[in-house]
Amino acid sequence: MPEGDTIHQAAERLQALVGETVERVEGSHRAVVRDGKRLAGKKVTEVESVGKHLFVHFDNGWSVRTHLGMPGVWRLYRPGQRWSKSPGMARVVIRTPEHVAVCYSAPSVDVLPRHMAEEKVGHLGPDLIADSEPAWADIVARARRRAPATAADLALDQQVMAGIGNVLKSEVLFLEGIHPQADPATLSDEQVASIATRGRRLLLANRRPGPRNTTGDRGRGRGMWVYGRSRQACRRCRAEIQEAEVGTFPRITYWCPRCQPAP
Repeated sequence: MPEGDTIHQAAERLQALVGETVERVEGSHRAVVRDGKRLAGKKVTEVESVGKHLFVHFDNGWSVRTHLGMPGVWRLYRPGQRWSKSPGMARVVIRTPEHVAVCYSAPSVDVLPRHMAEEKVGHLGPDLIADSEPAWADIVARARRRAPATAADLALDQQVMAGIGNVLKSEVLFLEGIHPQADPATLSDEQVASIATRGRRLLLANRRPGPRNTTGDRGRGRGMWVYGRSRQACRRCRAEIQEAEVGTFPRITYWCPRCQPAP
C-alpha cells in the first residue's frame, strides 16, 4: 500500500493542475460517473495529501478524494500523450487544456462538497508528513486509547498516526529496536513517541522522487535495513533477518532477532 511519502509525491506532481480550468472529469468510479459533471468549467484551487489520502479541491467548493489502497496510482500526462496503463483502469480522469491527471485502480473515490470530503479523514491521527510538527502527546494518548495488539499494529494504525505503511513499519521498528510483536502497553510513552518521530523523519526524507531509502546508503540494493531482506544478514549485527505475518491484520513484517529482542 502506498505510504504517506508516496501520496505526498503524487500531490506534488498534481500541483501542475492548480489554477487550471477543468474541461471535464470522467472515469469508471460510480462517484465520478454520478458527480464528475459538477466539476466541468471549475478551477483547481488546491491539491493536498493527508496521510494516505489525496485531495483535489475546486473553486465551486467541491473536492475529489482518493485512497489508492494497494493497486492505485496517480499519473500526469499532456493532452495526446500515450497513457502508461489501460484506460479501462482509470477511476478518475481530470482533463484541463494543459494536463490530463489519471488515477488508476483506486478502490476508494469520493466527489463531494469539500467539508464532506474532509470529514472522510476526520478520524485520522496527526499526519506525520505534514509541514507542521505533530502533537506528540496526542499521538501517545491516541495509542493508549486505541490499545493496538502489537507494535506492528501501532505503527500502522492511521487513527494513531497517519502516513506509515508496511515498508516503513518494519524499518521504523528496527531503528527503534522494538520487536514487531511487542505489546504496546509495555512500551513507555517515550518509546511510542519515538516510533512516531522516527516515522516522520523517514517520511520527510523520502518526499523527494526516487526509490524509498531508510539507510542513507544509495548503493544498489542497500536502501533498506530489514524490509524485503528475509534470511539475509542484518546490516548492523549480521544476524539473520526474520519474516512473518504479524498483527491483527497480518502483514508481512521483517525484523532482526538480535537488534529487536523478542518480548
